[in-house]
Amino acid sequence: MHCSAELEQTLYLRGYARVAGLDEAGRGCLFGPVCAAAVIFHPDRRLAGLADSKTLSPERRESLALEIKAAAMAWAVAWATPGEIDRINIREASRLAMRRAVEALHPAPDYLLIDALTLDLPLPQEALIKGDARVEAIGAASILAKTARDARLVELDGQYPGYGLARHKGYGTAEHLEALDRLGPSPLHRRSFAPVRERLQGRLAVVQA
Repeated sequence: MHCSAELEQTLYLRGYARVAGLDEAGRGCLFGPVCAAAVIFHPDRRLAGLADSKTLSPERRESLALEIKAAAMAWAVAWATPGEIDRINIREASRLAMRRAVEALHPAPDYLLIDALTLDLPLPQEALIKGDARVEAIGAASILAKTARDARLVELDGQYPGYGLARHKGYGTAEHLEALDRLGPSPLHRRSFAPVRERLQGRLAVVQA
């Protein structure tokens, strides 16, 4: 299912000129930062083929990411670290990364369309369930967030070898869990997530015994 620009067009008719779509990537991972992206399209310049990033092949995501960056009025990618995730929880860290992405947009948006969340920013906004599959600007943001985070995980795979990060991108696959059992958590694993926390506690128990 491809995204629609219908909601953005309605907002333009209501007088808004810079409608930003926002989404995140990596919320369910055991390793690494969560990434958020924000995209503002020109009212009269759209892109065909935008969809929820999870439904697209990696090659199609990469191709669309380049097209989005070229066509957008403004775009930004921002992050929240594993330490921030552990300190404030993944939901709040996702919101933090989204706020950072909004604040990095130039020009600044005058309305926000957000996938499933609201932000404590003084801007009119709307949270949309499955917005990444319905709204063009949110779909574009999901693609930028996903491609940016995948690229970061490929880089981090070189710094933390043995976990298979370039393949599973930090998600809790059987390969990843086996590597956690064998190697223990790295400094960038999310200690507040149960599979990581349980393995840390198990290693601590072995050391104390």
